[in-house]
Amino acid sequence: MAAWNDYNDAQSNPNLIPKGTLAKVRLTIRPGGFDDPSQGWTGGYATRGSTGAVYLNGEFTVLEGPYAKRKIFTLIGLHSPKGPEWAGMGRSFLRGMLNSARGISDKDVSPQAQAARRIGGFADLDGLEFVAKIEHGTDAGGETKNEIRMAVTPDHRDYAQLMGRHVAPAGYAPPAQAYAPPAAPAIQQGAFPAAAPQPAAAGADPRPAWAR
Repeated sequence: MAAWNDYNDAQSNPNLIPKGTLAKVRLTIRPGGFDDPSQGWTGGYATRGSTGAVYLNGEFTVLEGPYAKRKIFTLIGLHSPKGPEWAGMGRSFLRGMLNSARGISDKDVSPQAQAARRIGGFADLDGLEFVAKIEHGTDAGGETKNEIRMAVTPDHRDYAQLMGRHVAPAGYAPPAQAYAPPAAPAIQQGAFPAAAPQPAAAGADPRPAWAR
């Protein structure tokens, strides 16, 4: 029982989701209105900061579990004037998000997996649902806040349960179904009724022709 005269064991920020929590989330990109068609940044989704850094302003909503409806805000780096590291982290994060959302193992290099990791534009990311690992970071004022920097892919043992889908084992391919043309219906003896005998015309000789 908590002691009401000692607060050393009280949680410093009850609004924080515990570090390392796995949860299914939905990404909403808060548009910043910055476009650079030469980079493929169109639709007004990107944001350009005062330092020249370009990023996606991500709002992640927890969809299920004890923290459902909670929102987590994280920037996804696209460009930094300081060097390529931040953009590289952003690309890695987005790759993981696509793997998670589309059920692709990070180790899968098949043509289908490579196609699943491509997008037509940032609009394809807006509304993406995937499994995230929730971490702790600090805001501009030095306060601890929740962040998402990593997506959980089908390689993780808890992915299927959290994503709510069945995941086939790695390397599994469904058996091919051999095509067989439909068989013609068999004509069985007695399938058709015998022709009924026609009644003889009035006055006709009932004897066969050879006996007449």
